[in-house]
Amino acid sequence: MNQQHWIDRRLENWSRKLAWHTSRRGFIAKLGTLLAGAAALPLLPISRTMAQQLDSGFDDSTVSGEEGDPSNCNYWRYCGVDGFLSSNCGGTHTSCPPGTEMSPITWIGTCRNPADGRKYLVSYNDCCGSGSCGTNWCERNDNDRPIYVTPKSNDVLWCLGTSSKAYNSTVALVLGVSGENS
Repeated sequence: MNQQHWIDRRLENWSRKLAWHTSRRGFIAKLGTLLAGAAALPLLPISRTMAQQLDSGFDDSTVSGEEGDPSNCNYWRYCGVDGFLSSNCGGTHTSCPPGTEMSPITWIGTCRNPADGRKYLVSYNDCCGSGSCGTNWCERNDNDRPIYVTPKSNDVLWCLGTSSKAYNSTVALVLGVSGENS
């Protein structure tokens, strides 16, 4: 009985201090800010990145003169890759291995195709959902930027927007021809 009285007193004192130091208007303002911020999250451009890429109208299979081995780190599309190659883990250079899902959030690079001499925008998507493949780690950092330039940094775990945060491998999708061809 005495212990229960002690707990009641502590809770009463705590709630009185909280009421003394906060106002109802301040609480309602903070709650409104939180709700407005939560409602605005789907409007951020990063959540629409994959949809824009898929609707860009560029067909990855139209890249002319594919030469090289997609299971080799020196393949031209991998100029900005940092991870295990999906083509060595049961997938291809453009599709994830079975049992994994492609992350809708990516980092990008600009790679030169030696077959036609053109530069292409390449999206590096992590395949997520099962443990690391563990085969053929590639770390090519051409045009890599520091982590504070997130869309062009390959040092971030990009398994965001997927059901699992477990990294497996990476694919390289060509988004289009770069505007900096010369």
